[in-house]
Amino acid sequence: MIKVFPSILAADLLHLQQDIEHVLSAGADGLHVDIMDGHFVPNLSFGPEIVRVLRRTFPGVFLDVHLMLASPEKYLNTFVEAGASALTIHHEAENALECLHRIRSLGLPAGLSVKPGTSEQSIIPVLEETDQLLIMTVEPGFGGQKLMPECVDKISNLRKLGYRKPIAVDGGVTLHNAPDVTKAGADILVMGTAVFHAEDRSHAIHQLHTL
Repeated sequence: MIKVFPSILAADLLHLQQDIEHVLSAGADGLHVDIMDGHFVPNLSFGPEIVRVLRRTFPGVFLDVHLMLASPEKYLNTFVEAGASALTIHHEAENALECLHRIRSLGLPAGLSVKPGTSEQSIIPVLEETDQLLIMTVEPGFGGQKLMPECVDKISNLRKLGYRKPIAVDGGVTLHNAPDVTKAGADILVMGTAVFHAEDRSHAIHQLHTL
């Protein structure tokens, strides 16, 4: 079954707990937490404290933490201790391979993400070191962007290369384009606006689960 991980970046920060409780009761499979440093991407978001608070408030929820950081190796231990369920770093960041090894050694699944301009061919040498992939279908940094259709081809190409582990897609995924994304081979949908701003969140998530 397709999994749906709402990105809390799109939640109402003044009513964050209420919004999260709502999407979880609506059937969300976990939460996606974007960590931005204002350097690797042109925006700032959350830090390790949000992961710590989420873990304390929602102890059983899968927290998929996406480190959009120029130097993620400096913060791996911090986010593990805060309560992340999985950590994803960027192929374009410093020491990406070393980070994948360290995340695994710390006992968490290690994810690797690529920006729209990065070819899937470039990550072939490190695929065996990953537990999942995160394909960015927008330029990372801001929510509410439109999905770049050409990025979806990376998913099908990776499946053709024999990658059988989970592939998540993040950026502009909607109820309208989700069928194309899952048909290409994605099995985790990271969705912000399309879930948190949906008129009927339960209906939206149910439709995604049935793809």
